Amino acid sequence: MSTNSPVQLVAWSAFASMAAMRICDPMLVDLGRTFGVTTGEAAQVITAYMVAYGVLQLFYGPLGDRLGKLRVIWLATFACGVLSLVTAAAPNLLSLVAARAAMGAAAAGIIPLSVAWVGDQVPYAQRQEALARLMGATVMGMMVGQWFGGWATEHWGWRYGLAGLAVLFAMAVWRMHRSLQQLPAFVPPTEHMPWVQYWQATARLWTQPRVRWVLTMTFAEGALVMGTVAFMPSRLVDLGLSVSQAGTAMVLYGACGLAYSQLAKVSLARWGEQGLARGGGALVALGLLSLSLAPGPGWAVLACPLAGWGFYMMHNTLQTQATQMAPEARSMAVTLFACTLFLGQTAGVALVALCLDAGGLQAALGIAAGAVLLLGLFMAKGLQPKTLLSPP
Repeated sequence: MSTNSPVQLVAWSAFASMAAMRICDPMLVDLGRTFGVTTGEAAQVITAYMVAYGVLQLFYGPLGDRLGKLRVIWLATFACGVLSLVTAAAPNLLSLVAARAAMGAAAAGIIPLSVAWVGDQVPYAQRQEALARLMGATVMGMMVGQWFGGWATEHWGWRYGLAGLAVLFAMAVWRMHRSLQQLPAFVPPTEHMPWVQYWQATARLWTQPRVRWVLTMTFAEGALVMGTVAFMPSRLVDLGLSVSQAGTAMVLYGACGLAYSQLAKVSLARWGEQGLARGGGALVALGLLSLSLAPGPGWAVLACPLAGWGFYMMHNTLQTQATQMAPEARSMAVTLFACTLFLGQTAGVALVALCLDAGGLQAALGIAAGAVLLLGLFMAKGLQPKTLLSPP
């Protein structure tokens, strides 16, 4: 793949934004000590980022249409680099939380518009492979962010870890700037859709049966898979692993996503989108069931790569469908897809947390396993490859 391919243009920004999302996970204890608060209170730096990231998804759709998707991605990446330095210099927890929220708001414009732009540039027959490579960059960013956050905090201090993000974003800005200079100038549309009309148009997307189907599957995937995966480390600790061992085991989950991104073309050719949906649902179900019933940590650790591989089979298929569910309004549709995924994840985390507090985590994982298996079957039944393979 050439250095000027659609994926390569945006991959560094996507990588950096996901590293920024996860970098504070291992910093919480040290942040609590620095600011004299509990670890739970320090976790506001994560929730603030996530809330802003989710809410601002819909804002960037019309902005990308007005200013150009690549230009907005570049500006969002630049803003994240500046805000990385602001977070590193935060004098108290309140200012750190505010800076992280602003950073999440800026980062919200990177990945959804990247997906939409790749959808614009790559024919549907090659789109799943292209999006899988973009997904590989985001998964690697998550893994590197979690690792670097802990390593930098232990060896240098958390401020240097956050400052390191600024270097990463600066590299992404420089790389994209060089490529943008070689592309044709963006020609803005002669007329802009007023914001009120944009929200009305977003609401009208829900009247399209295909959009409703994709978003329903997306919400269910976020709740059943992403909502339960958040509690996999807790179950691993219950089974006897240390917190650090549980975190290391979860790397296998992300590593499978990275591996799948390299094999997406072969997998799609062999099993098709229906096969990926069914097989992905079965693997996630097997992983969650293993985690629920495992008598010891060995079987539970095996659940991580099973669930990871299955999730990325399902998610990349669903994400590809999202790029085609409303091709006449692709930016709007993809940002709506991302927002729905976050809402589903939030609902899933809330439900599993209630089960955890009631001592029912194993039961919740078992129920989720059965539901994900059904979800994969419903997804496979609803896919329409012959229709969707037609160019927009």
